[in-house]
Amino acid sequence: MADRPRAREKNVTGGGSGVNLRGSASGGPVGSGGPRPGGGGNGGPGKAIGGGSIILFIIILILSKSGLLGDSGSYDDGGSGYSSAVSTVTGGSSGSTNDHMAALSGTSSGWGDYANSGKLNRDVSPEARIKYTDILGGGKDVVTLMVYMCGTDLESKYGMGSNDLKEMMNATLSDKVNIIVYTGGARKWSINGISNKVHQIYQIKNGKMNLLEADMGNSSMTDPSCLSGFIKYCAKNYPANRNMLIFWDHGGGSLSGYGYDELKPSSGSMDLGDINSALSAAGIKFDFIGFDACLMATVETDLMCAEYADYMIASEETEPGLGWFYTNWLNELSKNTSMETIEIGRMIADDFVSVCAKQVSGQKTTLSVVDLAELSQTVGDEFKNFSNSTKDLIQLEQYAKVSQARSNTREFSPSSKLDQVDLVHFAKNMGTPEGDALANTVLSAVKYNRTSSNMTNAYGVSIYFPYRTGQNKVKQANNLYSQIGLDSDYSACIREFAGVQGAGQASGGGNAFDLLGGGEQQSNFDLDSILSFVSDLGMGSRSLSDEDTAKYVYEHQLDQTLLSWKSGSSGYYIELPEDQWELVHSVDLSMYVDNGQGYLDMGLDNVYSFDDDGNLVSEADGTWLSINKQPVAYYHLDTVDFGDDYTITGRVPAELNGERVDLILLFTDEEPYGYVAGADPDYDENVTETVSRGLIELKDGDKVDFICDMYDYSGNYQGSFYLGDTWTVSGQPEISNTNVGAGYTAMYKFTDIYNNSCWSDPLP
Repeated sequence: MADRPRAREKNVTGGGSGVNLRGSASGGPVGSGGPRPGGGGNGGPGKAIGGGSIILFIIILILSKSGLLGDSGSYDDGGSGYSSAVSTVTGGSSGSTNDHMAALSGTSSGWGDYANSGKLNRDVSPEARIKYTDILGGGKDVVTLMVYMCGTDLESKYGMGSNDLKEMMNATLSDKVNIIVYTGGARKWSINGISNKVHQIYQIKNGKMNLLEADMGNSSMTDPSCLSGFIKYCAKNYPANRNMLIFWDHGGGSLSGYGYDELKPSSGSMDLGDINSALSAAGIKFDFIGFDACLMATVETDLMCAEYADYMIASEETEPGLGWFYTNWLNELSKNTSMETIEIGRMIADDFVSVCAKQVSGQKTTLSVVDLAELSQTVGDEFKNFSNSTKDLIQLEQYAKVSQARSNTREFSPSSKLDQVDLVHFAKNMGTPEGDALANTVLSAVKYNRTSSNMTNAYGVSIYFPYRTGQNKVKQANNLYSQIGLDSDYSACIREFAGVQGAGQASGGGNAFDLLGGGEQQSNFDLDSILSFVSDLGMGSRSLSDEDTAKYVYEHQLDQTLLSWKSGSSGYYIELPEDQWELVHSVDLSMYVDNGQGYLDMGLDNVYSFDDDGNLVSEADGTWLSINKQPVAYYHLDTVDFGDDYTITGRVPAELNGERVDLILLFTDEEPYGYVAGADPDYDENVTETVSRGLIELKDGDKVDFICDMYDYSGNYQGSFYLGDTWTVSGQPEISNTNVGAGYTAMYKFTDIYNNSCWSDPLP
């Protein structure tokens, strides 16, 4: 039997203030998906997704960046003589993943036998195209670094853009290195003189910012013409044989793209199609394109940019608020403007991960350097074959295999529901020759990859694959892929997957409130009913017929009538046959408190255990996670577990000094009872679908109000309310489990292969 999934270790202290409301909170529901008819998650219609409720895991905002390195020694590859602190990931596997219990944890364990973190790969496939940039050598090269800095709230609230500009000014620059910065998109700047009304262009030279253009207009910085105009300006006024471009701001990955202009919030982001248009109009080839922004290291971004650049430097995961550290690599580049691009990328990645490890220990960080000249020429056939073989599995009634592989793959910013997963890990998880071939090709093109020690199974390139998102996002992806020329076979693959998933979601799942009100478990749908659901969905162009889709879903339904409790020597337990466990992706404890007017949703917690027979044993005991003995709404987000080191992440909806946030809680091997890492701002999804970087650091004197959703007895959302008294921050609070008082109901949520929420009977 494999190791059971790690549960959060409860610190039961008893006592506490109970669950008490004290008035309505502003804003919409704070839950995560809503136990409403048709399935969903726990806690009401749900927090806004895709940027409106982005959870940035384990990242603490640091407003100043003094100091460097000091992680775990020195790394020297013998290339440039440059060395920096490197923390090598050595985590091993936690056991077989064939057992149902290993599939329930939502964890990633170990690197497997194809680790690529901290290894510089100088080999280049003979199939790679010739590089656009011809490096002259001998220090004769001239470099123009273009920094497109849309400051947004990262600058106006926290001064992150100004911090990075100061790092650039701290570098000792050669006359052969031009740093040209385009500023805008923020309500205010920490550096005096930068306009908050119009865009400007600066040159960084001799430790200063020299104003080149005082007024470049005030169009949105997510307007492609704004970007292309900046690139043309740099190419005309600062010609160089090595051009480099860095995008600085929020990022949202494959579908959302780059950027959020705080001054033009209705303008949306610059998606990959827009970036493609801007780069095409600019007509410049780049040595590298970098994203000092979240989640942009995707194969979609890589293949789009391959027409314009030789290398991509970007992060698969959300970036910490610190962002890149600019001083060191600019110093080294100035000493030798002929430095290899992969050496530059290595320095950027090493400094980024090492500085974050020192200053924001415990965060998840990733940064990779991808050879676009190689990837664009080598990945085509393998990507096509992988897409077709995966689609064939779905058509051969092996959707569950694909869904399980997707569920077990490292996902980035999962709470934002962007559906971005590591491409190598996903391809390997498929267990097919085509998957192995694709993984090897991608790994070959990733010339350098660095991650924090708590980030497993991140190999440098991610991809959009639907699981949490619906049909509309799949259509959006298909349209985008057409714009940027991504292989049409992959579009067909994700349509096939989404079609079966959509059918499963339409005919499965349940409503928690039906069970809370004394109802019985939902019986499985018959074949005719499922076929009716599928026909009504109208899921568009797919190879699998409606009849075959309905037949598959009919034969692969989680039998919710089995989610009832039995009593034994170990307490209450749920017994499922192995073929039913194979349809389950995760399990979480849910609690509702009846306050006489309705149900208060207290969230989801990964507290459970399994007996020797593999049965799920209840851990409900009348207590719930509390901060300073005040029970709070808590939602488990993610578990990383490799051996003795683990990190469990969760969120607590709250207001911080009057602004809606999520407090991010961490539970680790060193601090098993947990601590508050910081606060994640809650953006309106109608404003931006990109992801912010960095948490707000809590300071003594800050005012925190905990928030909880309430529903009437029919399951209708009644509003969000404050829980207990205001917490005035003074150091780290105590996290424990305390009594919620009388009138609570506990049940477990089982998430199935279609991402349905299926609910156990309420515990007796």
